[in-house]
Amino acid sequence: MPKGFIRWYQESTSASKLDKQVDFFRRRGIHLTHPVLGTTLVLDVEGNDIPVERRELDRLLSIRIASINVNWWLSANVNLVDEYSFNPLGFDIQTIWLDGLDPQETRLSETTLQDIALDPQIPTRSLVVDRHGVSDPEQWDSIMLYDGETVPTVPDIVITQPEVAEKILRATPVPRREEMDNGMCLLAR
Repeated sequence: MPKGFIRWYQESTSASKLDKQVDFFRRRGIHLTHPVLGTTLVLDVEGNDIPVERRELDRLLSIRIASINVNWWLSANVNLVDEYSFNPLGFDIQTIWLDGLDPQETRLSETTLQDIALDPQIPTRSLVVDRHGVSDPEQWDSIMLYDGETVPTVPDIVITQPEVAEKILRATPVPRREEMDNGMCLLAR
């Protein structure tokens, strides 16, 4: 069964950028620290929650050696799984999985990621919002990172650089195109 996701392509992660993301999310009601346990939880390979100190998470993200799955919390029982992965070209990728969220929680997650992706303090290359999983997250890497020409099935929203938006528009009709204040283009179904 397809899973909805948001895939965020951005400049390399640093502790200060994570701090900005934590603060931005917190103001929207999404927390890195579990509201009851009071700690940050990452997922091991079996999907179990493992508590880690925030300083250790900062260290793991800064050395960029492997993907790390982190939980963000909307409440004590509702979480977003956020997979941090790294690219040797200097871009980081966050894939936030939307499965298990109700429509209101999905919308909160979506608008929060759209707003932070447009924040000039956190340089973003692209953001893909696919609420229903019509594409696979990794299918977007070629066009977003490597100057590829293959365009996956266009999902609900793509915010990207103008040259990438042009490639998408040449490959498939998209009902809505909007130029954003930061120079990026929003494509939406």
